[in-house]
Amino acid sequence: MASFSEARENPVEQLWEEIEDIHAGMLGLAGSEMHMRPMAPFADHRTNTIWFFTKTDTDLVKALRPGSRGHFCVIGKNHDYHASLAGALTAVKDSAKIDEYWNSVVAAWYEGGKSDPSLILLSLSLDDGEIWASTGSTIKFGWEIAKANLDPEKMPDVGVHRQVRFA
Repeated sequence: MASFSEARENPVEQLWEEIEDIHAGMLGLAGSEMHMRPMAPFADHRTNTIWFFTKTDTDLVKALRPGSRGHFCVIGKNHDYHASLAGALTAVKDSAKIDEYWNSVVAAWYEGGKSDPSLILLSLSLDDGEIWASTGSTIKFGWEIAKANLDPEKMPDVGVHRQVRFA
């Protein structure tokens, strides 16, 4: 179960932990008619940036313009954590970042390896977002709903919602 106390007291730290634990989230371009697409995140919490490997010929890369903003949605591996994040989205050729995050899973997508001419990184520099930590337990959820129905003045305690900002 996602920690409610961590969500209340350290929501940004919890967010980075949750991102590190997932294989993919949904990335999209703000203001676009394009649907979001599953992408594997590589988190750099020191710079509040999420990196994604992609190819130069994707619709997402082709649609990027100066000042483009992206949205990234996270669903925790236990389905008890959700986040919606936003920030500047840019395409970047950065061999140091490629080396830092390169692994066998990424390599499977690029015939030319790290020097594949179609390889490019997307950088999502986070500005803000919202997180929701919720109970993953059906029993706890049911208990909270039952208590709230017995006492209409009490709301069920099934989660924590926080807005987060990145410096």
